Amino acid sequence: MEGNRKTHSPSNGQRAILVFGAPCSGKTTFSKQFAAQFNATFYDLDALKQEHNLSRQFILLLVEQIARTGSTLVLEGGNDTERDRRELVDILRAAGYSPTLIWIQTDVSTIRSRLKNRLRSVEKAKVVYDSRIKALEAPSDAETPIVLSGKHTYHTQLKQVLTQL
Repeated sequence: MEGNRKTHSPSNGQRAILVFGAPCSGKTTFSKQFAAQFNATFYDLDALKQEHNLSRQFILLLVEQIARTGSTLVLEGGNDTERDRRELVDILRAAGYSPTLIWIQTDVSTIRSRLKNRLRSVEKAKVVYDSRIKALEAPSDAETPIVLSGKHTYHTQLKQVLTQL
């Protein structure tokens, strides 16, 4: 999975992929397929946090422990803001990983339609969309994420990622 992208190169060559974007943009679909294809370990940090009522601090400690495994990682969630992403990147780099950010973008009408179908309610979809979009920060110029369309096929997304790694 090496390419021409200039990133921090750890001595052990472990890779961590951090996937972020709006709700229902295609993050989980991409993340799970990518992890399966490259035999990487997948964690949805937002789902873990919600399912087990975990604090942000506990999630960060969990990521530190996960990073000790040396496994190739795909982490989704827990990285909506630049600060969130920086915390995760710092932990992963300290553990010898080369983190890569992937930002999944999808148009608003598609996201709202997917949310409405998932939640089976226009009102619930509006509430979730509004709250999540307020919390989501676009990446800064310094973060240099790989940007993918959440409407493209996995194989098209994969090709884009592999050319930029």
